[in-house]
Amino acid sequence: MPVIKYPRVRDPLFYEWDRKAQKCGLRHTIYAVNGDQYTGEWLNNLKHGKGTQIWKSTGAIYSGDWKFGKRDGYGSYSILDPVTKEYKKVYTGWWENDRRSGRGTFFYPNGELYEGEWSNGLRSGWGKMHYKDGSVYEGQWLTDQPNGQGLLRLPNGNWYEGGWKDGKKHGPGKYFYPDKGQLLEGIWVADIPKCGVLVDFGRDNAPAPTEFPLPEIKLHDPAGVLTEARAMFDDSHN
Repeated sequence: MPVIKYPRVRDPLFYEWDRKAQKCGLRHTIYAVNGDQYTGEWLNNLKHGKGTQIWKSTGAIYSGDWKFGKRDGYGSYSILDPVTKEYKKVYTGWWENDRRSGRGTFFYPNGELYEGEWSNGLRSGWGKMHYKDGSVYEGQWLTDQPNGQGLLRLPNGNWYEGGWKDGKKHGPGKYFYPDKGQLLEGIWVADIPKCGVLVDFGRDNAPAPTEFPLPEIKLHDPAGVLTEARAMFDDSHN
């Protein structure tokens, strides 16, 4: 009886071509259709591990950790200066799911600098901001604004420490005038002091004290006034 041989079933050739084209492990520079280029590690055809990406449209460059095609881990992002043709660092720190997350340092185009915590690409947590005018804020942040407790030092030497909300002084706080040797302790609402007590502190060493010292308040206890004001403030915001 004759033996009938059937041809072996084989996958289409493009299946084999696609398998060979899958990127996994360390690769040399890979160019995308739009001109972007990436050099580094891959896993299952996705950027994964250590690698460097250059975007053709902007000339920006990222070098650091990747996870399943997104920036994730520690890395630096820089942009190309169109005039000097040199790279200027924008952000160095931690990333998660292609956004700044964790601790990192951000360099603003106008020379300002932020060092601190991030969440979903926004300043959130504890951080320190150096402003262009010389002011420095250090404290709590939420969704890119000072929120919570923080300290703001001004170029003239004055400083405020206390509560913040939506980037403005809000709640119990203290405003120091070291040049006059005075302190305003009170309650702020949207950057405006609503009530408080102005007292002398370190007046003898102040460079420009007022002509006469502030009189002592003997009719009532300033601390008691502030305590009552704080209670009213807390009740109105609960």
